[in-house]
Amino acid sequence: LLSPQELRSGRFWRGVLAELVATLIFVGVVLGASAAPGPLAPALAGGLVAGGLVCTLGGPQANPALTLALLCTRKLSALRGAAGVLAQCTGATLASAAARAALLDDTGLVTKVSAVGTAGTALAWETFATFQLVLAAFAAAEHTAPQAGLALGSAVAAGALAAVRTPPYPTCPGGPHPTSPSPPCLPQGPFSGGSMNPARSLGPAIVTGVWDDHWVSWGHPRTPPQSPS
Repeated sequence: LLSPQELRSGRFWRGVLAELVATLIFVGVVLGASAAPGPLAPALAGGLVAGGLVCTLGGPQANPALTLALLCTRKLSALRGAAGVLAQCTGATLASAAARAALLDDTGLVTKVSAVGTAGTALAWETFATFQLVLAAFAAAEHTAPQAGLALGSAVAAGALAAVRTPPYPTCPGGPHPTSPSPPCLPQGPFSGGSMNPARSLGPAIVTGVWDDHWVSWGHPRTPPQSPS
């Protein structure tokens, strides 16, 4: 366990700084990719940057869901976990402010419950996507960086895509018949945004002031099974 005296250690503060920088990079990349139409770009960007961070920075959580899971399984002390979550939320807010200043509008910044779904549906998908991400992180903890990065990056991308509602024949005002081979509309939107990362949802909510159904990003359980010994 971490004692209060370790607040004076360089190792502790290097870990906090790594969480801030890693979350800033992760959220910044995902928000930049969210400017592209469709869910594929942010899902791939999130997976690639998550894998890259594991291989380069030694595996910072960069995600309050992972940090809270480590707390629940007693792999982190309360002090280290609290400092990590605060650093993650700070990094996400800085990345969100930069993204909002750089992008033409706020489209794609805020994770929202789909207009075709409900908060309950969004919560179910967010719970499922986050659980498989945390499970992958725990299972890959004992592997080398390339393998762990591939596992975690794949879980991020898969979870983001799983939380997207893609009806086979979207109906568009004035559009062609549903059997048309080239429907002109994009899918009707995400169930929950596929955040799997409360900091990724919190940062944009702070800078835009849009808090609609924000609780969905924090409301799912985060305790995974114990990692294999």
